[in-house]
Order: sequence, then C-alpha cells, then structure tokens
Amino acid sequence: MTNKTLNKIGFQHVGSFLRPEQLKQARADYEAHKITAAELDKVTDEKIKQLVEKQVAAGLDIITDGEFRRSYWHLDNFWGFGGVERFKFGEGYRFAHEETRDDSARLTGRLTFDAEVHPFIQQFVFLKKLADQHGVAAKITLPAPAQFYAELVRGDNAARIVKYYDNYETLYDDIKRVYHEEMLALYEAGARTIQLDDCTWGMLVDPKFWSLMAGDDFDAHTIKQIYLDLNNGAIAGLPDDLVINTHICRGNYHSDWAATGGYDAVAEPLFTQENVANYFLEYDTARSGSFEPLAKVSGNKCVVLGLVTTKSGELEDRQTIIDRIHDASKYLPLSRLWLSTQCGFASTEEGNVITEAQQWAKLAYVKSIIDEVWQ
Repeated sequence: MTNKTLNKIGFQHVGSFLRPEQLKQARADYEAHKITAAELDKVTDEKIKQLVEKQVAAGLDIITDGEFRRSYWHLDNFWGFGGVERFKFGEGYRFAHEETRDDSARLTGRLTFDAEVHPFIQQFVFLKKLADQHGVAAKITLPAPAQFYAELVRGDNAARIVKYYDNYETLYDDIKRVYHEEMLALYEAGARTIQLDDCTWGMLVDPKFWSLMAGDDFDAHTIKQIYLDLNNGAIAGLPDDLVINTHICRGNYHSDWAATGGYDAVAEPLFTQENVANYFLEYDTARSGSFEPLAKVSGNKCVVLGLVTTKSGELEDRQTIIDRIHDASKYLPLSRLWLSTQCGFASTEEGNVITEAQQWAKLAYVKSIIDEVWQ
C-alpha cells in the first residue's frame, strides 16, 4: 500500500463538533415550546452551513454536519427505526466522574426501517449538497449495530425483547437488516463513507465495567461473537465503492471517560475479522494500552491513531505524538497508519470542556503532523 493509497483516508475529523451557543439556546427554546420545529431547523441549517465553511477552511477533505441535529451520538439513530421508542431509563450512563442524562431506547414492536421516516437520510442529503458546493466529500457517523443491541439489552430494556421476538437470532437478523437498509438508503443519497461508532468493544476491554453492567458471570467470548456477527452482517453485500470505517471509543462525555483497558482483549476478533476498511482507535492516554495489538490488524486495513485528545484544549507535545506514531509503526507499517483526534468534540450536545478556538487548534495541529510525517 502506497502513501497515495493511504491518503484516500484524507484529513478528516472523527465526527462531532461543539454546538454553538445559539444552537444550544434554540434547542432549549424548542424543548420549552418557545419556538417551532421549523424555527429550530432554520437555526440548525445556518449553523451547519457555517460549520462546513470552517471545516473547508481548515483543510478537511471529508466533512460532517458536526452531529448538530443530534442530542446523542447514538440514541438519535435508534429512535429513527420503527419499533423503537425514546424513554427515560431512570439513570444515565455512568462515567468515571459523571453520570449522563437518562434517555434510552427500547422496543415497541418488531424493527423496521423507512427511508422516508428516519431523519438521518434527509439530514445527509442537506450535508451532501453543501459538500458538493465546496468540492469536498461528506461522511455520516452511525452508532454500530452492536451498539444498538447493547442498548436494547441494557437493564430492563431486555424484558421488551421477548414481547416481540421468539428468539434472539430473529432479533439479530432484524438489527442487521434495518442497518443494512439504512446504509443502502444513505448510499442512494450519495454517501460513500460511513463510519460506525462503537463503544461496545471499548467497554468490553474493561473487566470492571462488565462486572458492574453484566455481572461477574458474563461470557466475554459469546458477547464478542454477537458484536462481530451484528456488525459484519449489517455491512455484508453493500456496494463496493461504499467505504465502511469504524471508530472504537471508551466513552467521551463532557471530557469524561467510562472504561479503561488495552485492545489486547478484543484484538481477536475485532482486528482480525471485522470487515471494515479502517479503524479509528482511541490512543490518547495510557488507558488505551500498548500498540502491540495492532499487529493483528488483518489484510490491508488501516488504523487511524487517535493520539490527540478532544477532552482537553491543551496541545500535546509534538515530538511525543510523532514518536508514538513511529512506535506504532513497529507493529503496523507507517503506510497503513494515519492520525486523528481520539474522538469527537461533542459526543452529546453538552460537548467537552474546551473552547471552539481550542477545537480548531486541535484540528490544525493534527493536520500539521500528518503533513510532516506522511509528506
């Protein structure tokens, strides 16, 4: 693989950007019934247009809408499927130092997908038009199918499954089907890069997390096989020119984290058998472990090293980042490595505890190192 081939990944951000204060206020006003949905859309459209212009000015080759229309990086997608409802779980996701809001998703029937109903399709159409006008590519981020399953079996949510499914195999098939249909609809809308954001593997590396969430007797091997089957099944048979990437995270909420542990525990089968083109991997702190598991990345798949954190506005030492890239190249050739931030800047609408100026400085920093290392 040549650098020219690798450069097809392009300079791109993981996904989310800090919501502008005007957008946050508009969303709050809408929730309080002070403005209409149309008025909220007008503000959101304008802020996305401004974000696209800023991304183009920053030199990004592939842009996103910053997830500006979402409250969460994952739940909004689940709520768009038929047979799913939004509700209050009673407790949020527990991070190291904070707890999130308590929204969740649970079944109300058998799963269906309708491109005319799911909001992400038209949202992408809006972004694609802007990208075309500026001569750049557009990508959309989706929570992975495995992430959807993890939400459906979270706590009491699992009790809903037996109301609508005679067995879990049928549920697995429906999850794969609705995701496949969604990605085909996005392809028809012009998407050629889809990123599957996936915290399931990032949580699975932490034994303490799973002891709390699933009990001490959970079967990690079985869970890994379920996750693999769901993700691979959903992307099987998609058009050859549709690039499917994945981003693995250990939690990113208000500059907080949820899990700790190296990729050793999931390298098999994640790196060996998941049929994605590129892995965007969190590697900004020691919590992510060593680079040694990268030796298991199969075929010609590439790894985008998330060495620059979005949880803090302070810029990392430049030489340290460059040295870490070369350390990683001991296990995977430099021609199959790339650089990004470890996650988005606002996985939920609250955003990380940094400023917009720091956000753009981080991206400029990433680009400058890419230009130096892979010149």
